[in-house]
Amino acid sequence: MENKFINRYNTFCKSLKSLEKSCTADPKADFVLEATVLNFNLTFDISWKIMKDILVKQLGVLDFSLGSPRGTLQQAFQNGLINDDRWIQMLKDRNRLAHDYDGTFAATRFQVIVDEYYHLFVKLRDSMEKYYQDFDEMNTL
Repeated sequence: MENKFINRYNTFCKSLKSLEKSCTADPKADFVLEATVLNFNLTFDISWKIMKDILVKQLGVLDFSLGSPRGTLQQAFQNGLINDDRWIQMLKDRNRLAHDYDGTFAATRFQVIVDEYYHLFVKLRDSMEKYYQDFDEMNTL
């Protein structure tokens, strides 16, 4: 289970690095918009799962719906893992992007993804590092 915990965090960091490329990309270039949406969706999905991991494994919080991104975000907010209500908007955008078959909604949200959501992911990564370092130290004892 511990490897899954660390692997998920590492996957989040790699996904975030891929999303970073969109910050300087032209959304009108071939495949940039599609790649940004895919990277955003992956990064979001892994982000709420690493929040769930921290809540359960590090903080011992179990009184929320473990399979629900919304429930996890609410618990993460209540426990100080995140402090910005834009995460709920991010969840709504992720859900709409999953059904945006012609790319119209994606085109309207591209700048929000790279200007706002990317930075929320970076902030999450930076705040999560201590939990993963603590976890590594506990497992090396």
